[in-house]
Amino acid sequence: MSLYTTQELKIYNSLSKQKEVFKPITEGFVGMYVCGPTVYSNVHLGNLRTFMSFDVIYRYLKFLEYKVRYVRNITDAGHLESDDVTEDRFAKKARLEQVEPMEVVQKYTVDFHNVLNTYNLLPPNIEPTATGHIVEQIQMIEDILKSGNAYEVNGSIYFDVVKYNEKHHYGILSGRNIDEAIHNTRELDGQSDKRNPQDFALWKKAEPQHLMKWNSPWGEGFPGWHLECSTMSTKYLGEQFDIHGGGMDLKFPHHECEIAQSVACHGTAPVHYWMHANMLTLNGQKMSKSTGNYILPAEIYEGGNSVLSKAFSPSVVRFFMLQAHYRSILDFSSDALEAAEKGYTRLMEGMKLLGSLKTSATSQVDMTSWKKSCFDAMNDDFNSPILIAQLFEGVKYINQINDGTLQITAADLEILKATLEGFVKEVLGIESTDNNQDSGKLNGVIEMLIMMRNQARVDKNWALSDEIRDKLLAIGIQLKDSKEGTTYLIQN
Repeated sequence: MSLYTTQELKIYNSLSKQKEVFKPITEGFVGMYVCGPTVYSNVHLGNLRTFMSFDVIYRYLKFLEYKVRYVRNITDAGHLESDDVTEDRFAKKARLEQVEPMEVVQKYTVDFHNVLNTYNLLPPNIEPTATGHIVEQIQMIEDILKSGNAYEVNGSIYFDVVKYNEKHHYGILSGRNIDEAIHNTRELDGQSDKRNPQDFALWKKAEPQHLMKWNSPWGEGFPGWHLECSTMSTKYLGEQFDIHGGGMDLKFPHHECEIAQSVACHGTAPVHYWMHANMLTLNGQKMSKSTGNYILPAEIYEGGNSVLSKAFSPSVVRFFMLQAHYRSILDFSSDALEAAEKGYTRLMEGMKLLGSLKTSATSQVDMTSWKKSCFDAMNDDFNSPILIAQLFEGVKYINQINDGTLQITAADLEILKATLEGFVKEVLGIESTDNNQDSGKLNGVIEMLIMMRNQARVDKNWALSDEIRDKLLAIGIQLKDSKEGTTYLIQN
């Protein structure tokens, strides 16, 4: 019997705006899609919090012994920030850095993976790219056109929100009234092709100077931003799947548009449980590069920034973030991190004592009840702060057993140990600082060797290139070459 059969997990569904008992479409299996990064710049701290929230959700589902297919995309296509601008983010960055757009993609995809590895996030099962699914996106556009919910104007395809809203509800997720939105929306430059301002691009005609473009039945162009997630989520998880996650800022228009596209194409709502992680502020203010009120994830543990009093380990930052519920706003500050560091140290010191505790013939504490409280916390919409409070209750037991004021049997001690290690390491993904620092150093060395190997290949020094690959493989580090670049897998 799998563990999930003994637990009642409740998830806050952004669609129904209430907690619901989780019932997967297929018993024992979970399909989860999370909107990934747009890789035209360094991943920022707010992104990290979102991905960390869904990392814990993924970890807990696995801990409950569900078989999970976790899909998280990479947005690397040259979509526009909105339909009324003329230059996409990748072209803009490539022009500024005087490189090819795919060099921008590769640079920041590597940065994204390095940051997530450093903060101990598990990789998804599938990480599809937008540029790798152009054919599928074109097919979905054709299907939406056939349904009568889209129209072509001058080589661009737009989703007809008003037509869709005649039979369906555009605004079902965000709660927006489309009639009021249309009435209150001002006409923007560049929207003259649209039948109404709320319509959004499925495919945009590319101007001659546009760098990232593909052939289509409507001429050269590129897909709309919302389309890629609808295409890739349903390709790998089916026309209906269990969980779709992302940041709160994606609820509208991105996720609203995803629902409309899938309903228009497949005739059914795609997702059973919509989940949204809340924002991260810095010193009580919204993070913004334009105001200078921001910090990059790497700057936290490297130190030398103007925001924090000192450097903090990735494990402390992870512990800090999980002290807040994923649906609540979290303020990031030096004082808050220092307080989290003390709590993290207390937790790690308690766990170190587990192996030296002495047992007795009787127990003075009900470990089964305490264990249940840990599960109850996570079963209540993945409530990590309540779980952490229960873990500290476990640390209190450890200290009392260690100083002889509390007795425990060998069986109860095993429950205490297994529960603490399971929830701290497997569910929350919190490592000891020593392990985390070692991991960060290893990742840095591997990336340096990959750069050396890449240069060797440029120099056509195939012997050196093969030697680096083979020696890494011999110690359990497998390199994988693809058109996107070289990644690595550390084998257990």
